[in-house]
Amino acid sequence: MSKLSADKRFFDVSDYGRPIAIAIAERLKFTKTTPVQVTLVFGLCGLIAIYCILKEHYIAAGIFLVLKSIIDAVDGELARLKKTPSYTGRYLDSIFDIVLNFLFLISICAMSDTTWQWACLAFVCVQLQGTLYNYYYVILRHNTEGGDKTSQIFETHTPTALPPESQKTVNTLFALFTLFYSPFDKTIQALDAGAPKIMSFPKLFMTAVSIYGLGFQLLLMALMMAFGQIKWIIPFFIGYSIFIVLFIAVRKLFLS
Repeated sequence: MSKLSADKRFFDVSDYGRPIAIAIAERLKFTKTTPVQVTLVFGLCGLIAIYCILKEHYIAAGIFLVLKSIIDAVDGELARLKKTPSYTGRYLDSIFDIVLNFLFLISICAMSDTTWQWACLAFVCVQLQGTLYNYYYVILRHNTEGGDKTSQIFETHTPTALPPESQKTVNTLFALFTLFYSPFDKTIQALDAGAPKIMSFPKLFMTAVSIYGLGFQLLLMALMMAFGQIKWIIPFFIGYSIFIVLFIAVRKLFLS
């Protein structure tokens, strides 16, 4: 099930695993498997990828990074198929993503001639890139008819838990989500405060911005490791941030 109506869908280069994710979710629809359990599996894939990086099994690490991206899409698809949305799954998914992203880059740092300071800068850059993509994508979904509105443009208030999840669990996960993501969200929102007023973004623009989607970021890491270029991953993602300025400039100049 798409997060956008048919007329607003764009080619998302970061969502290459969606067809496989849909097929897996359909197989799981009538089982006892829950979306949160699937989230735990993609977290495990991320940890295996880190182990492979530290053991210099770079091709295997790349495979698990891509597998993590695919399974990352399964939980949401399964929640929609079973009609069991939850804030627990929503925030747990995001928390796993940001923690794993940090550990990926620290592991890459440990296996290359890069300092931890540069690794931390690369982490900030990766998060700002992903935040820009998510910001525009969530705005598009909210401002178009038929768009998925599970995620909010501005995550400022703890939501009310949905049955049968616990409000205490939602409160805890939302607090962690806010702690981890708020600095990046506020930075991007400050850089392009006028974006939520845009009713729709051109498909070509969204396709271009989707190079900042987490799936594509991890695919790039996987390819660089597979071709023996792990030492370039951290400097690459720092330089890759130049497109943040470009995308925001294009939005402000031509999409207002």
